[in-house]
Amino acid sequence: MPVVIVGGGICGLTLALALDQRGIDCHVYEAAPEIKPLGVGISLLAHGTKELMELGLSDALQRVAVEFEESCFFTSHGQLILRDPASSQWPSFLIHRADLHEVLLHAAYERLGPEKISLNHTFVSVHQTDDSAVAQFTPTVGDGGGWSARGEAVIGCDGIHSAVRSEFYPDEGPPVFCGINMWRGVSPHQPILSGGTHVRAGTLDTGKLVLYPIRKNIDDEGRQLLNWVVEVREANAAPAEWSAPGRLDEFAQLFDDWRFDWIDVPELLKGAQVILKYPMTDRDPLPRWTFDRVTLAGDAAHPMVPRGSNGAMQAILDARVIADALAAEETTAALRHYEKLRLPVANAVVLRNRVTPPDALIQMVEDRTGGKPFDRIEDVITEHELRGVLDDYKQLAGYSEDKLLAAARKK
Repeated sequence: MPVVIVGGGICGLTLALALDQRGIDCHVYEAAPEIKPLGVGISLLAHGTKELMELGLSDALQRVAVEFEESCFFTSHGQLILRDPASSQWPSFLIHRADLHEVLLHAAYERLGPEKISLNHTFVSVHQTDDSAVAQFTPTVGDGGGWSARGEAVIGCDGIHSAVRSEFYPDEGPPVFCGINMWRGVSPHQPILSGGTHVRAGTLDTGKLVLYPIRKNIDDEGRQLLNWVVEVREANAAPAEWSAPGRLDEFAQLFDDWRFDWIDVPELLKGAQVILKYPMTDRDPLPRWTFDRVTLAGDAAHPMVPRGSNGAMQAILDARVIADALAAEETTAALRHYEKLRLPVANAVVLRNRVTPPDALIQMVEDRTGGKPFDRIEDVITEHELRGVLDDYKQLAGYSEDKLLAAARKK
């Protein structure tokens, strides 16, 4: 029997490709009645790209993505705090989510066959027998009595609002809103800094901006498509509708004087092709993901606030571990093994993103300077302190150089 995958996003498609690579039959069931380009930018860090490269997707990613060269952290005055080169062992990429999804979907259609990817299937329930798990689906759009899919296992890859998760945690309630709303947009712009720089600038109290390119050479002028994220703490805010249209006048005033020698932020924001408003949400970590032949993966298992570029990366790691386990062990033992390996790590990243993500080092500097410009960063904080915050996060999330090398040696 095939493995039944609920959800055809980044996690579900990566899992399908990983299972197919190991000779394990699978079938993806996606609720959307048609595939549309969604979202904006994603940072593909080395621990994620390493897995995607091993799935044979390197050339496809290089064609559509921008190579991730460095992370740079700036104060709200545009002063450089720290420059951190990307991993020297494996390439990292900055990419439009729609482009990443297209790469995965094309590979899945080509390798599994289109008959193994079913759209318009909304998950309803799951029940288990001694030797299988059976998922029930209903049409998302249109009439019909629905379908059942029997498999060796059912893997819930259906995101932060996971219906599979709700089967086992029916009283959990809505995602946890942290009091921060985000506005995300894309703007055509000439390359900034290295042309492959991931920028974090400012803090929630002074205005916070995340900025990086996600498409290259989009016109005859050699411009890139820059992805930007504005985060605003609003004491009386309620969660925005997910992916609701956003307006420039809701946040632009925070950046009126952000004109630096490396970017004119007001002009960047005015040039936006699209603006979306998102609530910054996650869910409290679960004590358990696996229930015999059913388990959770990606945002269905461990949705996290997007403050460390690790939501999609942890989902990709989940997919590889599930595939490895199912290739080596009996189904229920494999899913327990997957949970044992991944649950503590992913839950720890969820909690760390709430309190000390990589950009916490910007807040450290702003606190010590009282939000004023500095003459030399060395007079404010040592590079050892700054790298301590960054390296500790990399170690936890799995993309420190030693973690990457250790993972490679196990192959």
